[in-house]
Amino acid sequence: MTRIDAKFAALKEQGKKAFVAYVMAGDPDYDTSLEVVKGLPGAGVDVIELGLPFTDPMADGPTIQAAGQRALDGGMTLQRTLDLARAFRETDDTTPIVLMGYYNPIYSRGVDRFLADAKAAGIDGLIVVDLPPEEDAELCLPAQAAGLNFIRLATPTTDDNRLPRVLQNTSGFVYYVSITGITGAAEAQATDVGPEVARIKAATDLPVIVGFGINTPEKSRNIASVSDGAVVGSAIVSQISAGKPVHEVLEFVKSLSDGAHSA
Repeated sequence: MTRIDAKFAALKEQGKKAFVAYVMAGDPDYDTSLEVVKGLPGAGVDVIELGLPFTDPMADGPTIQAAGQRALDGGMTLQRTLDLARAFRETDDTTPIVLMGYYNPIYSRGVDRFLADAKAAGIDGLIVVDLPPEEDAELCLPAQAAGLNFIRLATPTTDDNRLPRVLQNTSGFVYYVSITGITGAAEAQATDVGPEVARIKAATDLPVIVGFGINTPEKSRNIASVSDGAVVGSAIVSQISAGKPVHEVLEFVKSLSDGAHSA
C-alpha cells in the first residue's frame, strides 16, 4: 500500500473528502518552493501534486506555464525536483507526493534510473499527461512494479468506449479534468461534474478527484460534494507568482482545503 492508498483509506474511514494542492517545483525559487511545500500539510492538504518543470507543456495554461518557466530559469531540473521531495521527506514521512509532468525529462534520464531515484526521494505516484494507455509498457507498468501509483486523467471527452482503457492499470486515484481545455481556462461546475464522476465511479473502485477550474473555497466545497475531493493548482500558483509571502499563500490554501473538507 502506497502513501496515496493509505491516505484515501483514512479519509474514507473519517468520512472526509480529499484536498489536493498543486505547486510547481522551484517556483519562484528552490528555497521558497520548499518552504511552501513543507507548509502544505499544515494548511490541510491531503495530497501534494508537485509539478515537474518542462519547456513544452501541453495541458498547462498560462499561469502554470509561466511558473514552469520561472523554475527553469532559476535552474530547476528533474534532479533538483527530486532533491526537493527528499528534503520534504526529512520532516514528513506520511503526506503523499504525486509528481506531475511530461515524459521527456523522465525518458532522458532513463526509466529504470528515474523510478529508482523517485522512489528513493519519497515520490508516491506519477501523473504523466502525454503518455496514453497505449504506452503503458513505457512507464506505467514499470512504475507500478516499482511501487509507485500511476494516476490517469479522464476528461469530459472520455466516452464509455474509451473509459475502460483509461482505467486499465490506473491506481491511486482517477483525476477527472472538469473542463475541456487547459488549466485555469474556465470554471468547474458541480452540475456538470457530478454525473461524470458518477459514471466513472460506476466503472472503478478508485477515488475520483476533480481538478481544473477550481479557484475559491466555495468551488472547492461544491466540487468535493459531488466527488471524492478537489484539486487546486492555478489559483495557488497565482498567489505565488504575485509574490505573496509564504504564510499568505498557505492561508489561501487553508481556505481551499477547509472548503473541500466541509463538503
